[in-house]
Amino acid sequence: MHDPPAPVRARLAAAWASFMFFYIYVDYLHLYKPGAVDDILAGVVFEFDISQTFVVTSLALVGIPSLMILLSTALPARATRTLNLVVAALYVPVSAFNVVGEWWIYFYGLGALVEVILLAYILRSAWTWPRTAS
Repeated sequence: MHDPPAPVRARLAAAWASFMFFYIYVDYLHLYKPGAVDDILAGVVFEFDISQTFVVTSLALVGIPSLMILLSTALPARATRTLNLVVAALYVPVSAFNVVGEWWIYFYGLGALVEVILLAYILRSAWTWPRTAS
């Protein structure tokens, strides 16, 4: 069977979509952790008070990968490569932060591991983007 490789842009967009959905599901499944809903009703998530700043920051953290799906397919190649390298590198510590101070280490550890694997794939795909001779 003929199986041509997917274009770099398509691979990047697919990886960002996978990252975004997984990131959202980790946050969603967090609600099943004992005491999570009680903390939310009390106005606290992790160590943070629920405020407009908290919610806007959370929305931005999910919105950026969502935008990266579009930007990976719409921007010029050089800008796409650079933006993917920068944003994916910035999200590695964000993903690792989810493990800090948690007692559900298997859940958050698996979440961070999958997110970092997806980010590593994005970094590798952007870094090894084929170049053509000028």
